[in-house]
Amino acid sequence: MINQIIEGDSFELLECIPNGVVDLVITSPPYYKQRDYGMGIGNEDTPEGYIENLLTIFHECVRIVKNTGSIVFNLGDKYNKEGSLSLIPFRFAAEVIKNEPVKLVNTITWIKRNPTPRQFKRRLVSSTEPFFHFVKSNNYYYNIDAFLTEPNTKKGRRKRENTNVGKKYFKLIEASTLSEQEKQKAGEELHKVIEEVKKGEIAEFRMKIRDIHAPAFGGQEGGRKTQLEKQGFTIIRIFGNELKRDVIENSVETIKNCPHPAVYPESIIRELVKLLTREEDVVLDPFVGSGTTAVACKKLGRKYIGLDINPEYCEYARERLITTQAKLGWF
Repeated sequence: MINQIIEGDSFELLECIPNGVVDLVITSPPYYKQRDYGMGIGNEDTPEGYIENLLTIFHECVRIVKNTGSIVFNLGDKYNKEGSLSLIPFRFAAEVIKNEPVKLVNTITWIKRNPTPRQFKRRLVSSTEPFFHFVKSNNYYYNIDAFLTEPNTKKGRRKRENTNVGKKYFKLIEASTLSEQEKQKAGEELHKVIEEVKKGEIAEFRMKIRDIHAPAFGGQEGGRKTQLEKQGFTIIRIFGNELKRDVIENSVETIKNCPHPAVYPESIIRELVKLLTREEDVVLDPFVGSGTTAVACKKLGRKYIGLDINPEYCEYARERLITTQAKLGWF
Protein backbone atom coordinates (compact mmCIF):
# COMPACT_ATOMS: atom_id res chain seq x y z
CA MET A 1 0.00 0.00 0.00
CA ILE A 2 2.94 2.37 0.56
CA ASN A 3 3.17 5.22 -1.97
CA GLN A 4 -0.05 4.21 -3.68
CA ILE A 5 -3.46 5.72 -4.38
CA ILE A 6 -5.92 2.90 -3.74
CA GLU A 7 -9.51 2.89 -4.97
CA GLY A 8 -12.06 1.48 -2.56
CA ASP A 9 -14.23 2.07 0.49
CA SER A 10 -12.16 3.37 3.42
CA PHE A 11 -14.38 1.40 5.81
CA GLU A 12 -13.04 -1.80 4.25
CA LEU A 13 -9.52 -0.76 3.22
CA LEU A 14 -8.53 0.51 6.66
CA GLU A 15 -9.24 -2.93 8.11
CA CYS A 16 -6.42 -4.31 5.93
CA ILE A 17 -3.79 -2.08 7.54
CA PRO A 18 -1.92 -3.55 10.57
CA ASN A 19 -1.92 -1.93 13.99
CA GLY A 20 0.48 0.90 14.70
CA VAL A 21 2.20 1.29 11.34
CA VAL A 22 1.18 4.84 10.36
CA ASP A 23 2.86 8.00 11.68
CA LEU A 24 0.18 10.47 10.67
CA VAL A 25 -3.41 10.32 9.48
CA ILE A 26 -4.42 13.63 7.94
CA THR A 27 -7.63 14.06 5.99
CA SER A 28 -10.61 16.15 5.08
CA PRO A 29 -13.65 13.87 4.80
CA PRO A 30 -16.51 14.85 2.50
CA TYR A 31 -18.54 17.50 4.30
CA TYR A 32 -22.10 16.63 5.25
CA LYS A 33 -24.45 17.43 2.33
CA GLN A 34 -22.28 20.34 1.23
CA ARG A 35 -21.17 19.24 -2.23
CA ASP A 36 -21.77 16.41 -4.64
CA TYR A 37 -18.90 14.02 -3.99
CA GLY A 38 -20.75 11.14 -5.60
CA MET A 39 -20.82 7.91 -3.63
CA GLY A 40 -19.67 7.36 -0.06
CA ILE A 41 -19.69 9.29 3.20
CA GLY A 42 -21.36 12.70 3.34
CA ASN A 43 -24.69 11.53 1.89
CA GLU A 44 -26.23 10.35 5.17
CA ASP A 45 -29.83 11.26 6.01
CA THR A 46 -28.93 12.99 9.28
CA PRO A 47 -25.93 14.75 10.84
CA GLU A 48 -25.95 12.05 13.52
CA GLY A 49 -25.56 9.35 10.88
CA TYR A 50 -22.72 11.29 9.28
CA ILE A 51 -20.89 11.70 12.60
CA GLU A 52 -21.39 8.00 13.39
CA ASN A 53 -19.74 7.00 10.12
CA LEU A 54 -16.86 9.41 10.73
CA LEU A 55 -16.37 7.87 14.16
CA THR A 56 -16.11 4.41 12.60
CA ILE A 57 -13.37 5.65 10.30
CA PHE A 58 -11.65 7.45 13.16
CA HIS A 59 -11.68 4.30 15.32
CA GLU A 60 -9.69 2.47 12.63
CA CYS A 61 -7.31 5.44 12.37
CA VAL A 62 -6.58 5.21 16.10
CA ARG A 63 -5.76 1.53 15.69
CA ILE A 64 -3.30 1.97 12.82
CA VAL A 65 -1.51 5.06 14.14
CA LYS A 66 1.64 4.65 16.23
CA ASN A 67 1.69 5.85 19.84
CA THR A 68 4.11 8.54 18.67
CA GLY A 69 1.79 9.54 15.82
CA SER A 70 -1.04 11.99 15.26
CA ILE A 71 -4.48 12.15 13.65
CA VAL A 72 -5.68 15.37 11.99
CA PHE A 73 -9.25 15.82 10.72
CA ASN A 74 -10.45 18.90 8.84
CA LEU A 75 -14.23 19.33 8.82
CA GLY A 76 -16.66 21.99 7.68
CA ASP A 77 -19.99 22.95 9.22
CA LYS A 78 -23.46 23.32 7.72
CA TYR A 79 -26.57 25.39 8.43
CA ASN A 80 -29.70 23.36 9.08
CA LYS A 81 -33.19 24.08 7.75
CA GLU A 82 -33.87 26.42 10.67
CA GLY A 83 -30.85 28.55 9.78
CA SER A 84 -28.70 27.40 12.70
CA LEU A 85 -25.18 26.07 12.46
CA SER A 86 -25.19 22.32 13.08
CA LEU A 87 -21.77 22.38 14.88
CA ILE A 88 -20.90 19.12 13.14
CA PRO A 89 -17.08 19.51 13.47
CA PHE A 90 -17.27 20.13 17.21
CA ARG A 91 -19.89 17.48 17.85
CA PHE A 92 -17.57 15.05 16.06
CA ALA A 93 -14.56 16.15 18.14
CA ALA A 94 -16.56 15.82 21.38
CA GLU A 95 -17.65 12.28 20.48
CA VAL A 96 -14.05 11.34 19.63
CA ILE A 97 -12.77 12.50 23.01
CA LYS A 98 -15.60 10.68 24.77
CA ASN A 99 -15.22 7.37 22.95
CA GLU A 100 -11.57 7.01 21.89
CA PRO A 101 -8.27 6.79 23.86
CA VAL A 102 -6.97 10.07 22.40
CA LYS A 103 -6.43 13.67 23.42
CA LEU A 104 -7.29 16.77 21.43
CA VAL A 105 -4.03 18.76 21.42
CA ASN A 106 -5.13 21.69 19.25
CA THR A 107 -7.93 23.01 17.14
CA ILE A 108 -5.95 24.69 14.36
CA THR A 109 -8.11 27.30 12.66
CA TRP A 110 -7.78 27.81 8.93
CA ILE A 111 -8.63 31.43 8.09
CA LYS A 112 -9.63 31.67 4.44
CA ARG A 113 -8.26 34.78 2.75
CA ASN A 114 -10.74 34.37 -0.09
CA PRO A 115 -13.97 32.85 1.28
CA THR A 116 -16.96 32.40 -0.99
CA PRO A 117 -18.11 36.01 -1.56
CA ARG A 118 -21.73 35.63 -0.53
CA GLN A 119 -22.73 38.37 1.89
CA PHE A 120 -25.83 37.67 3.94
CA LYS A 121 -28.07 40.30 5.49
CA ARG A 122 -28.45 38.48 8.78
CA ARG A 123 -25.12 36.68 9.27
CA LEU A 124 -21.43 37.09 8.51
CA VAL A 125 -19.56 35.25 5.78
CA SER A 126 -18.13 31.92 6.99
CA SER A 127 -14.37 32.09 6.53
CA THR A 128 -12.83 29.59 8.97
CA GLU A 129 -12.54 25.82 9.32
CA PRO A 130 -10.99 23.69 12.08
CA PHE A 131 -8.20 21.14 11.79
CA PHE A 132 -8.47 18.91 14.89
CA HIS A 133 -5.15 17.48 16.06
CA PHE A 134 -5.54 14.29 18.14
CA VAL A 135 -2.79 12.14 19.73
CA LYS A 136 -2.69 8.75 21.46
CA SER A 137 0.06 9.56 23.97
CA ASN A 138 2.25 12.34 25.30
CA ASN A 139 5.14 10.99 23.23
CA TYR A 140 3.82 12.22 19.88
CA TYR A 141 6.40 13.55 17.44
CA TYR A 142 6.34 17.35 17.22
CA ASN A 143 8.80 19.55 15.32
CA ILE A 144 7.55 23.04 16.15
CA ASP A 145 10.65 24.66 14.60
CA ALA A 146 9.56 23.39 11.18
CA PHE A 147 6.04 24.83 11.44
CA LEU A 148 5.06 28.03 9.59
CA THR A 149 8.39 28.55 7.91
CA GLU A 150 7.28 28.92 4.30
CA PRO A 151 7.25 32.42 2.73
CA ASN A 152 3.47 32.50 2.24
CA THR A 153 2.75 31.69 5.88
CA LYS A 154 5.22 33.87 7.77
CA LYS A 155 7.02 37.14 7.30
CA GLY A 156 10.70 36.96 8.11
CA ARG A 157 11.99 39.09 10.95
CA ARG A 158 14.69 41.66 10.33
CA LYS A 159 17.54 42.41 12.64
CA ARG A 160 17.22 45.69 14.51
CA GLU A 161 20.12 48.11 14.65
CA ASN A 162 18.36 50.61 16.92
CA THR A 163 20.80 51.50 19.71
CA ASN A 164 17.96 52.80 21.91
CA VAL A 165 16.36 49.40 22.39
CA GLY A 166 15.67 48.92 26.11
CA LYS A 167 17.54 52.11 27.10
CA LYS A 168 14.71 53.37 29.31
CA TYR A 169 14.87 50.23 31.45
CA PHE A 170 18.46 50.92 32.53
CA LYS A 171 17.27 54.26 33.95
CA LEU A 172 14.34 52.58 35.69
CA ILE A 173 16.62 49.95 37.24
CA GLU A 174 18.96 52.62 38.57
CA ALA A 175 16.08 54.64 40.02
CA SER A 176 14.37 51.61 41.58
CA THR A 177 14.48 50.37 45.20
CA LEU A 178 16.20 47.13 44.17
CA SER A 179 19.28 46.11 46.10
CA GLU A 180 22.65 46.54 44.38
CA GLN A 181 22.84 42.80 43.76
CA GLU A 182 19.34 42.80 42.23
CA LYS A 183 20.20 45.81 40.08
CA GLN A 184 23.31 44.06 38.77
CA LYS A 185 21.34 40.91 37.89
CA ALA A 186 18.57 42.98 36.24
CA GLY A 187 21.16 44.84 34.16
CA GLU A 188 22.79 41.62 33.01
CA GLU A 189 19.47 40.10 31.94
CA LEU A 190 18.48 43.34 30.21
CA HIS A 191 21.67 43.28 28.13
CA LYS A 192 20.92 39.68 27.10
CA VAL A 193 17.36 40.37 25.96
CA ILE A 194 18.43 43.51 24.06
CA GLU A 195 20.88 41.36 22.08
CA GLU A 196 18.07 38.90 21.30
CA VAL A 197 16.07 41.76 19.77
CA LYS A 198 19.02 43.07 17.76
CA LYS A 199 19.77 39.59 16.40
CA GLY A 200 16.13 39.14 15.39
CA GLU A 201 15.59 36.22 17.77
CA ILE A 202 12.57 37.97 19.32
CA ALA A 203 10.42 40.87 18.11
CA GLU A 204 10.55 42.97 21.29
CA PHE A 205 10.21 42.70 25.06
CA ARG A 206 8.80 44.31 28.19
CA MET A 207 10.52 44.58 31.57
CA LYS A 208 8.64 44.89 34.85
CA ILE A 209 10.46 46.10 37.97
CA ARG A 210 9.36 45.65 41.59
CA ASP A 211 7.75 48.72 43.21
CA ILE A 212 7.64 50.47 39.82
CA HIS A 213 5.35 48.07 37.97
CA ALA A 214 4.20 45.56 40.60
CA PRO A 215 1.09 47.40 41.93
CA ALA A 216 -0.47 47.64 38.47
CA PHE A 217 1.03 44.46 37.05
CA GLY A 218 -0.48 41.90 39.42
CA GLY A 219 -0.18 38.38 38.05
CA GLN A 220 -0.83 34.90 39.38
CA GLU A 221 1.08 33.22 42.18
CA GLY A 222 3.95 31.19 40.77
CA GLY A 223 4.15 33.34 37.64
CA ARG A 224 5.57 36.79 36.92
CA LYS A 225 4.22 38.14 40.21
CA THR A 226 6.46 35.68 42.06
CA GLN A 227 9.45 36.65 39.88
CA LEU A 228 8.90 40.30 40.75
CA GLU A 229 8.79 39.52 44.44
CA LYS A 230 11.78 37.16 44.53
CA GLN A 231 14.29 38.67 42.09
CA GLY A 232 12.93 42.19 41.74
CA PHE A 233 12.17 42.09 38.01
CA THR A 234 10.71 40.01 35.20
CA ILE A 235 11.19 40.12 31.43
CA ILE A 236 8.39 39.37 28.97
CA ARG A 237 9.67 38.26 25.57
CA ILE A 238 7.41 38.98 22.58
CA PHE A 239 7.98 36.63 19.67
CA GLY A 240 5.82 38.36 17.07
CA ASN A 241 5.63 36.35 13.83
CA GLU A 242 7.79 33.62 15.36
CA LEU A 243 5.03 32.77 17.84
CA LYS A 244 3.61 29.48 16.65
CA ARG A 245 -0.14 30.04 17.00
CA ASP A 246 -3.05 27.68 16.31
CA VAL A 247 -4.08 29.76 13.29
CA ILE A 248 -3.14 29.45 9.61
CA GLU A 249 -4.16 32.07 7.05
CA ASN A 250 -4.38 30.66 3.56
CA SER A 251 -6.45 31.04 0.43
CA VAL A 252 -8.96 28.49 -0.80
CA GLU A 253 -7.32 26.66 -3.68
CA THR A 254 -8.70 25.57 -7.02
CA ILE A 255 -6.99 23.39 -9.61
CA LYS A 256 -7.89 23.74 -13.26
CA ASN A 257 -9.72 20.71 -14.68
CA CYS A 258 -9.72 18.98 -11.28
CA PRO A 259 -12.79 16.72 -10.88
CA HIS A 260 -12.84 17.19 -7.10
CA PRO A 261 -15.10 20.08 -5.98
CA ALA A 262 -13.19 21.00 -2.80
CA VAL A 263 -9.39 20.89 -2.72
CA TYR A 264 -7.83 21.75 0.60
CA PRO A 265 -4.67 23.91 0.44
CA GLU A 266 -1.46 21.99 -0.17
CA SER A 267 0.53 24.60 1.76
CA ILE A 268 -1.48 23.93 4.94
CA ILE A 269 -0.95 20.18 4.59
CA ARG A 270 2.79 20.69 4.07
CA GLU A 271 2.97 22.71 7.28
CA LEU A 272 1.18 20.02 9.29
CA VAL A 273 3.22 17.20 7.74
CA LYS A 274 6.44 19.04 8.66
CA LEU A 275 5.14 19.64 12.18
CA LEU A 276 4.07 16.07 12.87
CA THR A 277 6.38 13.76 10.87
CA ARG A 278 9.99 13.05 9.91
CA GLU A 279 11.28 12.20 6.46
CA GLU A 280 10.36 8.64 5.43
CA ASP A 281 7.44 8.56 7.90
CA VAL A 282 4.15 7.08 6.64
CA VAL A 283 1.21 9.44 6.14
CA LEU A 284 -2.28 8.13 5.38
CA ASP A 285 -5.28 9.98 3.97
CA PRO A 286 -8.47 7.86 3.99
CA PHE A 287 -10.28 10.44 1.80
CA VAL A 288 -7.43 11.44 -0.49
CA GLY A 289 -9.66 13.04 -3.16
CA SER A 290 -7.53 15.04 -5.58
CA GLY A 291 -4.33 13.73 -3.98
CA THR A 292 -3.21 16.85 -2.12
CA THR A 293 -1.90 14.92 0.90
CA ALA A 294 0.07 12.54 -1.31
CA VAL A 295 1.56 15.42 -3.32
CA ALA A 296 2.63 17.21 -0.13
CA CYS A 297 4.27 14.01 1.12
CA LYS A 298 6.05 13.44 -2.18
CA LYS A 299 7.56 16.93 -2.03
CA LEU A 300 8.64 16.53 1.60
CA GLY A 301 10.13 13.04 1.37
CA ARG A 302 7.38 11.26 3.30
CA LYS A 303 5.71 7.98 2.35
CA TYR A 304 1.99 8.12 1.67
CA ILE A 305 -1.11 5.96 1.44
CA GLY A 306 -4.14 7.47 -0.26
CA LEU A 307 -7.58 5.89 -0.18
CA ASP A 308 -10.73 7.01 -1.99
CA ILE A 309 -13.94 5.42 -3.13
CA ASN A 310 -14.26 7.59 -6.25
CA PRO A 311 -12.36 6.12 -9.25
CA GLU A 312 -12.20 9.48 -11.04
CA TYR A 313 -10.54 11.13 -8.04
CA CYS A 314 -8.06 8.26 -7.73
CA GLU A 315 -7.05 8.50 -11.38
CA TYR A 316 -6.64 12.26 -11.13
CA ALA A 317 -4.54 11.92 -7.96
CA ARG A 318 -2.23 9.41 -9.66
CA GLU A 319 -1.78 11.71 -12.66
CA ARG A 320 -1.10 14.64 -10.35
CA LEU A 321 1.61 12.65 -8.57
CA ILE A 322 3.27 11.79 -11.89
CA THR A 323 3.31 15.49 -12.77
CA THR A 324 4.75 16.31 -9.35
CA GLN A 325 7.53 13.74 -9.77
CA ALA A 326 8.38 15.15 -13.19
CA LYS A 327 8.61 18.69 -11.78
CA LEU A 328 10.90 17.41 -9.03
CA GLY A 329 13.16 15.99 -11.75
CA TRP A 330 12.87 12.39 -10.64
CA PHE A 331 12.51 11.12 -14.22
